[in-house]
Amino acid sequence: MKLVTFSVRGGNRRSGALIDDGKTVVDLAVASQAKGRGTDRLATVLAIAEGGQGALDEAYDAVKGAVKDAIHARDSVNLHAPIPNPPQMRDFLCFEKHLKQAFGAARKVRARQSPDPEAAMKEMEEKNILSVPQAWYDRPLFYHPNRFNVIGDGDEVVWPAYSQLMDFELEFGFYIGKPGKDITKEKGREHIFGYTIFNDFSARDEQTKEMAGQLGPGKGKDFDGGNSMGPCLVTADELKDPYKLTMVARVNGEEWGRGSSSEMGWKFEDCIAHASRSETLHPGEFFGSGTVGNGCGLEQLRFLQSGDVVELEVEGIGTLRNRVVRN
Repeated sequence: MKLVTFSVRGGNRRSGALIDDGKTVVDLAVASQAKGRGTDRLATVLAIAEGGQGALDEAYDAVKGAVKDAIHARDSVNLHAPIPNPPQMRDFLCFEKHLKQAFGAARKVRARQSPDPEAAMKEMEEKNILSVPQAWYDRPLFYHPNRFNVIGDGDEVVWPAYSQLMDFELEFGFYIGKPGKDITKEKGREHIFGYTIFNDFSARDEQTKEMAGQLGPGKGKDFDGGNSMGPCLVTADELKDPYKLTMVARVNGEEWGRGSSSEMGWKFEDCIAHASRSETLHPGEFFGSGTVGNGCGLEQLRFLQSGDVVELEVEGIGTLRNRVVRN
């Protein structure tokens, strides 16, 4: 099932399901109520994740023979992030190819900001600055994106005033369904509720400055609208193998990068096992894959311009679109 959060003409956000190859949205609560059933477990996509298999079964039943009042044309509604404010977010670094290419490009960006770019580049190479750390090979690394900066398909991303180099990141990820603690890698897949596309917009010039402090991307990632997710959440029973998906990034219709989830060095089960050590994972928490190789402009030293439309497509999930604009 492809679950969505949607609104009609600026109304309240509601949970829905995409049908007819994404052309139609079924309002789950209205459809369920018409069958004389309760709507609490279908009130939001988060509630469905929290409700487990029972709630998902109710959603499937609600879609069958849904009444006319519950059906909307896709182009008549606004889609929001599947879970607009996830309880928690973690973004991992699962693709080695991206790291190697991005670190090499980041050196060039940082060197250009110095008075003597050639000398700065030489120093970074000698001191092994901005290279893939050994820690990446030892464990799945992650940071916490700001869950309040989440937007959805079709929303505009306002360019942060302090940045000159805006970029996108072609990622996907999953939401936790079954809660747990100290989850083994072998049991990890049982805790995945469903998948979505993730665009981790990045202010690259600010990011390269802050990463020098070895604490995190900071304001390179933290700005309103910086985390785009959607267009839907594909439940795990429908997307059975997340490790053979083609991933494509386009800017204004031009393909900028292409990769595959088959290239993940760390699998989602690894991420679950690592994050859940002595820590309980809760339904609705989001885990990002990190950027696929060739999945951002930085790797090509190409950056966004105001007005650019970024489209991220992941096989089996759909296409996530956002326009970047300067105020």
